[in-house]
Amino acid sequence: MLNHVFCDLSRGPSLPLVSMSTPAPQGKRHQQNLAKRAAREAAEKAAAPAPQRRVQIKKTVKIGRPGYRVTKQYDQDTRQRSLLFQVEYPEIEEGSRPRHRFMSAYEQKVETADKNYQYLLFAAEPYEVIAFKVPNSEVVKQEDFFYSHWDPDAHTYSMQIVFKAPKEQAAAPPLLPPPPPVLPGAAPPPVMPGVPPPIPPPMVPPAAPPSGAPPPRLPPPPPQGMVPPAAPPPGAPPNLPPPPPVPVPPAAPTAGGLPPPPPPPPM
Repeated sequence: MLNHVFCDLSRGPSLPLVSMSTPAPQGKRHQQNLAKRAAREAAEKAAAPAPQRRVQIKKTVKIGRPGYRVTKQYDQDTRQRSLLFQVEYPEIEEGSRPRHRFMSAYEQKVETADKNYQYLLFAAEPYEVIAFKVPNSEVVKQEDFFYSHWDPDAHTYSMQIVFKAPKEQAAAPPLLPPPPPVLPGAAPPPVMPGVPPPIPPPMVPPAAPPSGAPPPRLPPPPPQGMVPPAAPPPGAPPNLPPPPPVPVPPAAPTAGGLPPPPPPPPM
């Protein structure tokens, strides 16, 4: 009897085995790893650049440069200079409109860059792009000064740019004409009320002879017994030399062959 042991549980229906440990997919560490992975994928997806769309370049056969007119203008009141551009596009594509933009001198490769100038470009299909070299001054952007207009009937694109006026400079006082010379003996001109009399010119002393130079030569004195002629009084006419003697023609011979009497002495 001791060698045969029976268990009543073995006779009953078989039951499924139940483990005391929790499966790995439901563990706490696994959930943390899944959360980290989801956060990393979301960050990588946000940092990835968006796919670029390729813009198809429209190829147009150019037909040449358009005609244009440039008018220079100057306002004397505001001292502002302006330029008026009129570009003609008679064969422009239907439904399109000309475009313009300013370009720095350092953007172009045709000429040597000059900081004193900039370029104004005009473009319209199917014409070539044209550029105008204008001063690199500040352009007034107000509506009354800066405007552009496209006339679809005349196919003319007009644009006006106005440059700012230069800095105001201190205006120099106007130069007055010199006073008329005063003749000797004439009365001075009357002084206008409120106007100060003119300042006489300063008296400049004669320049001293340089050191080591010989003294100026004086005229020789008159000889002994002679008195130099006195100077004429001011306003008197100068002394003129006496007139030359008038020659007397010879007289005709008288009767009897006697010589003619001598002429009377001069008075």
